[in-house]
Amino acid sequence: MVEDILKDADERMNKAVEAIARDLGRLRTGKATHALLEGIKVDYYGTELPINQVASIAIPEARLLVIQPWDKNAIDPIVKAIQASELGLPPQSDGNVIRIAIPALSEERRQGLTKLVGKVAEEGKISIRNIRRDAIDTIKKLQNDGDIPEDRAKKGVDEVQKITDKATERIDELKKRKEEEVLSL
Repeated sequence: MVEDILKDADERMNKAVEAIARDLGRLRTGKATHALLEGIKVDYYGTELPINQVASIAIPEARLLVIQPWDKNAIDPIVKAIQASELGLPPQSDGNVIRIAIPALSEERRQGLTKLVGKVAEEGKISIRNIRRDAIDTIKKLQNDGDIPEDRAKKGVDEVQKITDKATERIDELKKRKEEEVLSL
């Protein structure tokens, strides 16, 4: 029973860390990355498709994204999808490819992004702590109901804490890397 609780907590914490990694990847840092275009859907012949399913995405320079549609008829829908997104960068089309130039960040914007990175990481830690609390409550309920002995419950709580510590360390590492990326460009 306790093993199932630990496995569930570990899976849920891993999903929370992955979600934080995705959220941090979407933050615009002044450097071109494929993650900037994640989540943008293109209306392609009446079907909403992710941009990477209608075009290839290249990063020829640190501050330039180049999108080359597989079908030239998809250029206008891709441009419209990028303009409608929260990306905040104007796409430029020459009829064959779409270019998105990533401007350099001001110092003020860098500081704001650093705070936002910290906020996103803290939200991840909160979700990790909520998962920990749920797992510990479940273990203690099993102990109180007499389904598991006290020593097994204590060991289970300790294992939940170890899983929590690992997930928190991963979030801290993601935060540190993203802050370095923001401040180094």
